[in-house]
Amino acid sequence: LRTKINTNIGVSLIKSTLVEEVKKLKVAIEAGADTIMDLSTTKDADKIRRALIEKCPIPFGTVPIYQAVIEAGKIESLNKEIYLRVLEKHAKDGVDFVTVHAGVTKRAFPLIKNRVMKCVSRGGSFLLRWMKYHKKENFLYESFDEILEIAKRYDVTLSLGDGLRPGCIADSTDKAQIQELKILGKLAKKAKEVGCQVMIEGPGHVPLNDIENNIRLEKRYCAKAPFYVLGPLPTDIATGYDHIVCAIGGALACWKGADFLCYVTPKEHIGLPDINDVREGTIVTKIAAHIADIAKGNKKAVFRDLKMAKARRRLNWEDMLKYAIDQKKFIELRRQECRKNPKLRKAKYCSMCGPFCVFRTLK
Repeated sequence: LRTKINTNIGVSLIKSTLVEEVKKLKVAIEAGADTIMDLSTTKDADKIRRALIEKCPIPFGTVPIYQAVIEAGKIESLNKEIYLRVLEKHAKDGVDFVTVHAGVTKRAFPLIKNRVMKCVSRGGSFLLRWMKYHKKENFLYESFDEILEIAKRYDVTLSLGDGLRPGCIADSTDKAQIQELKILGKLAKKAKEVGCQVMIEGPGHVPLNDIENNIRLEKRYCAKAPFYVLGPLPTDIATGYDHIVCAIGGALACWKGADFLCYVTPKEHIGLPDINDVREGTIVTKIAAHIADIAKGNKKAVFRDLKMAKARRRLNWEDMLKYAIDQKKFIELRRQECRKNPKLRKAKYCSMCGPFCVFRTLK
């Protein structure tokens, strides 16, 4: 199987509209997204989700706790009943997979005490605050059997969220992260036993030399359940280029056994991505997945690169376009070159080497 990628879209409380998100959906699909997640956090989440599902021909995911908080009015007013009602509503609407942060438990509090960034998961932070206020265990953890019942009834895949994923290199692979991973492994086992499809969400910010170890740990503690990773991002300082950082970490992670790659955009850690950010993030993540597929020996991936190499050797621009991941970018750059020098339209070389093109020299 080739490595799949996910693109996140959605309206925040202070930015974007349904019209804008529909455009992002279209752009993401055109750029090669395999799945879409709606992360909307507004009061009209039902309207947005249903409109996006109607226009989405690929698997569609959500994070029900976002809407549950909105419907509760405040985090402290959340409860099991509100959450299960929202979850079932999403399932009835045709959502294919949902993120559930059931692995964040009271045991996390002493483990995150000395972290640089205690929690960077929105869903995880909701539940930590709720547990601290009520002095009770995470209701998602305690009602997991009821969540499984809804998931099975509507054939919804559970994506067990990493609410304690490291948000910086300094917190990577710490006790809080691993303790949650072990809990997710037990929950995944329970899901499989009742016939529910399940995958595990993963880090996060992880140094390059520790990414393979993180994959091994997930496969060990979660009985080789599919691993859905956000990056990992092997540096914290690449603001504006975090999509590239994600691609570096993601390619390595997927080569070493991760199965599903969530995109990151140039706007990561800055704000809500616009249409151009969504497109660029999707393309770059698609490249990372393809690189991993080559490393894993995927025949289609290897063959595509071979066809591109042969097209370049023949100086065949049409075939180069055919095998490029981002054909729109290829056309745009080619047109720029030809506008500057019209002779290049029919030339069997580019502006880099001109007549000294190696393929002309060796012809």
